[in-house]
Amino acid sequence: MTDQNARKLDLQIGNEHLIIQHRYEALGALNDLLIAVWFLIGSFFFLNDSLVESGTWLFIVGSAQLLAKPVLKLAGLVHVRRFIGR
Repeated sequence: MTDQNARKLDLQIGNEHLIIQHRYEALGALNDLLIAVWFLIGSFFFLNDSLVESGTWLFIVGSAQLLAKPVLKLAGLVHVRRFIGR
C-alpha cells in the first residue's frame, strides 16, 4: 500500500462507494501549525514590555487550540463511526 493510499479510508457500502480522505488529519495539522505560530509570536512579544498583553492573548488563543486537538480527533472518529453504523 502506498503512502497516499494509507491516508484515506476506502469503504464499499452497498452501491455507494465512500472515500474518506484525510480531512480531519489536515485540519489537525493546520491547527498544530497555528498553535506553533501563536506561541512563537507570543514568545517574541514577551521580549518587549509594551507587547506583553498581546503576547498573553496569543498564548490564550494557542491554549484554546490545544483544547481543539482532541475535539477534532473525536469529531473525525464520530463522523466515520456514524457513517459505518448506517
